Amino acid sequence: MPDNLPPAFVAYPRLPGHQLLSLQGVDAAAFAHAQFSSDVTALPLLHWQWSAWLSAKGRTLAVFQLLRLADDHVLLVLADGDTDAIASQLQRFVFRRKVKLQVHADLAVAGAFTAPEAATGAAIAQAGSHDWELDLGSDALPRTLRIGPVEAFEASDEAGDAAFALAWRQADLRFGLPRLEASQREVWTPQQLGLDRLNGYSVKKGCYPGQEIVARTHFLGKAKRAVQLLHTAAPAQAGDGVQQDGVALGTLASVAGDLALAVLPLETGDSELQVGDAPAQRMPLLDGLAR
Repeated sequence: MPDNLPPAFVAYPRLPGHQLLSLQGVDAAAFAHAQFSSDVTALPLLHWQWSAWLSAKGRTLAVFQLLRLADDHVLLVLADGDTDAIASQLQRFVFRRKVKLQVHADLAVAGAFTAPEAATGAAIAQAGSHDWELDLGSDALPRTLRIGPVEAFEASDEAGDAAFALAWRQADLRFGLPRLEASQREVWTPQQLGLDRLNGYSVKKGCYPGQEIVARTHFLGKAKRAVQLLHTAAPAQAGDGVQQDGVALGTLASVAGDLALAVLPLETGDSELQVGDAPAQRMPLLDGLAR
């Protein structure tokens, strides 16, 4: 991001599309631990981690931030939402566990391209009973995420919202954080999406949906593809193919303007890539977002 940021980029506009899902009750952490890819029970209070919900076949349904706010409260921040559907599907696995799922329409998520005031790394700064600050960047690209009551954040004009949302999404991709549209859910394994770069899954904890496939791929070294950041010379969309020398090579998993995360073979030649008929240039991924 440039140094001379527009005022809206440092004033915490809402992040459209970001939704919140609470898991509350004495079994909240145990339930999340059994369903999601990260090691929830090892996460200290007022800390967060990247996590994912996988299908039984080890394909990624959703990638999100998992916040452990209290012994009986886990909060999911879903940038690519549809929390109602996810909550409905998760409810089928509650059985007799003492956990309540709640989609939050009363809270909003906002961001700014500035360093946090108090949060650092995976540590969450809490300013009130429903007001949290998270560090979502690095020294190379500082960002702060805030969660609070809807009325605490003013929505900007439509054009400003769109520009900010695109810049935020592009920053996600620069860090290697996949943003999955509906067409790309249940398509990729967490290894293919590079969630290991974010510490987004565990191969040591107990069972969770898809765990056997994730562990087998990890320990047998069968991951043959991973995400690479591309700059596309022409408009593209998730699901578009990537070619090299006229041969199909991989697929775009996430797109934000002229940036894309492509799932490509770990070993590729040095010749130019194409998306459609237009060239696509490889770019380095930023480090610093692992939690």
